[in-house]
Amino acid sequence: MTNDMLRAPAEVKYAEELDWLESIDDGPKPFSWRLSPKMVRLFVLGSERADGLDREVSQKWFGDRSFVERSIVTLASDRGLLLIGDPGTGKSWLAELLAAAISRNSTLVVQGTAGTTEDHIKYSWNVSMVIAKGQSRASMIPSPIMTAMERGVIGRFEELTRSTSDVQDALISILSEKYISIPELDEDNIVFAQPGFSIIATANSRDRGVNDLSSALKRRFNFVRIPVVTNKKSEAEIVRFRTTELLHRHRIELDVPPNLLDILLQSFADLRAAADSATSDDEKLESALSTAEQIGVLEDAILHSTFFGDRELRAETLAGSLVGSLARRSPEDLAILNKYWHGVVEPRSKQDGGEWPAFLEGGRQAIATLS
Repeated sequence: MTNDMLRAPAEVKYAEELDWLESIDDGPKPFSWRLSPKMVRLFVLGSERADGLDREVSQKWFGDRSFVERSIVTLASDRGLLLIGDPGTGKSWLAELLAAAISRNSTLVVQGTAGTTEDHIKYSWNVSMVIAKGQSRASMIPSPIMTAMERGVIGRFEELTRSTSDVQDALISILSEKYISIPELDEDNIVFAQPGFSIIATANSRDRGVNDLSSALKRRFNFVRIPVVTNKKSEAEIVRFRTTELLHRHRIELDVPPNLLDILLQSFADLRAAADSATSDDEKLESALSTAEQIGVLEDAILHSTFFGDRELRAETLAGSLVGSLARRSPEDLAILNKYWHGVVEPRSKQDGGEWPAFLEGGRQAIATLS
């Protein structure tokens, strides 16, 4: 089934594993949850030898255990969960995994944008049916959030701070009253949330000031802040995990040399340090330098090596991919990257050798081409 989808949702991709966890789960389950809280945590963070299971459960999200546990506890209460953090910290992936484990459906999603309206989180109407037969429950089109309420499952709201204050105010009512009124109907005009309903929202901390959350809405959510991964070992695990998935999706067999992965991780660490010490935005790359962007750089280099190279990932290709991905503003970003290449990569290539000289040359050529 996953072969028929460009990107299968977590409940489809890990269906066999979820079925197995359900079959051995004898723990107490809140409301209509498919798995107990302990099994939800196990699904997200993976199994350990001490769990004593007959098979291994893969780790799918890499981060502090306490973040996952607090998220699960929140969803077992009557409060919404807000995952907040910088871009690329895995907020949406964690939300998808939690919804998949708890409800076996992570696709009831509203994407917050400037164009998101109250209808997107409540309901709209099938105009042709309304003209033919009038307004009724049959001619109503429920939003993903309303559908989640009716089914007693998890609904998701991505990029909450990107939506306008009117939409946020409508969400306050849903989180407080746990029902949606339909004033256009005379009968059957209230949709009540069933036990198990909750909302997982995500917010980008860099969007602060776009549409700030009101105090009333903040009170309806428990906040879980997802920090940027700075531990190299953890970040390497995330990059390897996601890259392996991408290679499998593209049906590509190509090894990522550990020394090139180290160069990628070190380069991002260096550029983050430079951004932290910068005194103005002009001295910072526009990129957030997130783990997700590292994965994108590596995927781009792998695909280039497969389609236009000799099916072997090389330092020059990796450098070109990094420059091409991070140089979004010209000339500002190119000047920052050029400074980094001359001030950091060049000395390191002389001192450490290995793949660094080839990485140096590949970056120089990419910068020269874009300048």
